[in-house]
Amino acid sequence: MAQKTILVVDDEEMLVEFIKIRLEANDYMVETASDGTEGLVKLEQTHPDLIILDIFMKPMDGYTMLKEVRKNKKIKDIPIIILTASGKKREVFEAEGISDYITKPFDSDDFVSRVKKVLKKKK
Repeated sequence: MAQKTILVVDDEEMLVEFIKIRLEANDYMVETASDGTEGLVKLEQTHPDLIILDIFMKPMDGYTMLKEVRKNKKIKDIPIIILTASGKKREVFEAEGISDYITKPFDSDDFVSRVKKVLKKKK
């Protein structure tokens, strides 16, 4: 089975590094970006199997990136997990067709389990 690639888009460097270590330990290839603009560039370069996306970033936030992804026919079906400190907008993102919504802080074992679950559905 081919190694799955995950794009993590979040502006919290320490959190991104932690997620990267956890996912790589579970045999995933991880690409990272620190905002939505960089995320869209990496998305075109890597064509990941999954996007893990923070909402509150500058200059381009996660919601704007999500909208851009869903408009692009080549990448619109990539599953997206929203990872955010705010639990308030869950319904908004579910309406956009996200695969999961994880609120920070999170349990790392639960996080990896949910990533695996989303990637299994993608097959």
